[in-house]
Amino acid sequence: MTDAAITALLAELRACRICVERPDGAPLPHEPRPVLQLGPRARLLVAGQAPGTRAHRSGQPFTDPSGDRLRAWMGIGPEIFYDPARVAVVPMGFCFPGLDAAGADLPPRPECQKNWHDALFAAAQRFEVILAVGRYAQAYHLARCGYELKKRAGVGDIVGRWREFSAGTPKIFPLPHPSWRNHGWLKRRPWFEAELAPELKREVARLVSP
Repeated sequence: MTDAAITALLAELRACRICVERPDGAPLPHEPRPVLQLGPRARLLVAGQAPGTRAHRSGQPFTDPSGDRLRAWMGIGPEIFYDPARVAVVPMGFCFPGLDAAGADLPPRPECQKNWHDALFAAAQRFEVILAVGRYAQAYHLARCGYELKKRAGVGDIVGRWREFSAGTPKIFPLPHPSWRNHGWLKRRPWFEAELAPELKREVARLVSP
């Protein structure tokens, strides 16, 4: 995809108001502010869930402690992560979806995948490595790349198959959400830091080096 085509697509996407004007269910409870990063030459895709409150305010993805942890897993700093020529960040929901009664983030809005994702990834360049962060991104990107998941497969089951998914083309690294809420999940799976994270860092370094 050319620079001009990317610019036009991003302008159209950032003006999207479908979840307010033609929502699937209750409308988005605030003004839309799509948050993503996409350039024509990036070979690495971070596919997350949806921006949180801080990303909604800043207009940049992963501008919170979970972003710090994700970048630590990747072995890079903000100067590389926020370079669209090297890293694309395309969440399953482009706008902050709001909070539930318990104060947790709601799931990604379904309108984003329904109206944007298939066309976007059909038009975008082929990514060599995809970081599928969370169950929604894993379900979409693994299916798009020809993998089958059991309907009840949880994030632990999916991340546990990381060697299988990272051996394909593109290489897909399924990751849990890097939230502090998953500290216990990570502690129970020491292989994540010992085995998956080093391989992830090697692949990221290969793709983002000048």
